[in-house]
Amino acid sequence: MKKHISYSELKTWAECPYKRKLMYEDRVKEFVGNAFTAFGRALHFLCENLVYDKVEDTEDFFNLSFEKELEEAGVEEDKLVSDMRDQAQLIAPQILPELTKIFGEYEVFSVEEQLYEDIPDSETDYNFKGFIDLVIKTNDGKFHIIDWKTCSWGWDMEKRTDKYVTYQLTLYKKFFCQKHKVDPKMVETHFALLKRTAKKDNVEIFRVTSGPRKVDNATKVLTNALIHISKENHVKDRRACKSCEFYKTKHCK
Repeated sequence: MKKHISYSELKTWAECPYKRKLMYEDRVKEFVGNAFTAFGRALHFLCENLVYDKVEDTEDFFNLSFEKELEEAGVEEDKLVSDMRDQAQLIAPQILPELTKIFGEYEVFSVEEQLYEDIPDSETDYNFKGFIDLVIKTNDGKFHIIDWKTCSWGWDMEKRTDKYVTYQLTLYKKFFCQKHKVDPKMVETHFALLKRTAKKDNVEIFRVTSGPRKVDNATKVLTNALIHISKENHVKDRRACKSCEFYKTKHCK
């Protein structure tokens, strides 16, 4: 089986090549999840089923998924968890109306679509692996790649324009077009923010541009990472230490 790299792995490499080695080669895992990751996963699962009209009761559906995720993460019920249950019920009724408001009439092309594509620009033997949360097709023939992101109140401009955030969609677009032989001009990319603590507009969908230059830049980051990974250049980036789960552990002193 060919080696592969996901966007999460690429982003980790950009933070610290040694952290990527610990997580993806040595399979060291310190972080097992918390209430926030459990909330995000449960809400993603709700979105997947809402777009296919498979949810009769959003509260019951979310809570069953949320409880499963909490149990797996070892998180007990507390005020934060209780608040999250209420917050999910503010978000859920706004998801489908926001899709309609932004895109008008659309059809669901795919949900959780897997990408496992050759990287033709790379000299290494890797595939790009990813899962696209949602792809819809509008009446003008365009495809829209959408990635759900849970957050508190929203994203500031710095986060919205961070290349290591937006390159996720850029690479998804590149390899979606490669997989389906679609003209990139017919594909647009969007983040859909699911906001827990916002006073209003708990769902916000905004477009992220992914033109040819940006695709080229994202591809260069990807191929550069693969060159270093293949050469086993696992340099520690000390600038990332304080926010790293391995900081001052036996794995990275």
